[in-house]
Amino acid sequence: MSEKMRVIQESVPGRQITIAHVIASPDQRVYEKIGLFDCEREALGILTITPGEAAIVAADVASKAAAVKVAFMDRFSGTVVLAGDVTAVEASMEMVNQTLNELLHISSTPVTKS
Repeated sequence: MSEKMRVIQESVPGRQITIAHVIASPDQRVYEKIGLFDCEREALGILTITPGEAAIVAADVASKAAAVKVAFMDRFSGTVVLAGDVTAVEASMEMVNQTLNELLHISSTPVTKS
């Protein structure tokens, strides 16, 4: 009896910002679970970008656009977490969206907020 081969195809994003979300007032446990003890009581901005190396550019743009801290960055997964005042986090994320789109031709996504 011949075996059938199963093929699974997965769509991998090319050049895009997948997530751009602001958590205006995170629960205390969120800071603890992700190890951001020095960012308590600050808004968090979460970005996921492909290619992952663009996270370096995003972190640089964000930190220059407004008074935010780069709380976490991983160039392999493309994750950037920003911390600061809600308005500053939102402004920096909008600038990241715009800059990556215009300079690197990375598709942007609307910044959402909770």
